[in-house]
Amino acid sequence: MPKTITLRLSDEDFRLFQAFAKAENRTLANAIETLALKQIEEELFADEFEMEEILNNKNLLERLKTGSEQAKRIKGRFVE
Repeated sequence: MPKTITLRLSDEDFRLFQAFAKAENRTLANAIETLALKQIEEELFADEFEMEEILNNKNLLERLKTGSEQAKRIKGRFVE
């Protein structure tokens, strides 16, 4: 079920979002949602080029595998 939130924006930021929404022929709410989801996707997930680079890096894959196995066995320590 969709949720409603309140978002406080400066006048300048509001105008920027409003201009973006108009240029994209979107409602203001849809424009903000679209931009937020795009940012989250870019931050959390590797794109196809990054993933290809990761999968071709054998040393990195081996280190990830070792780290995963150690985490399963609760071996090692976390470094801050």
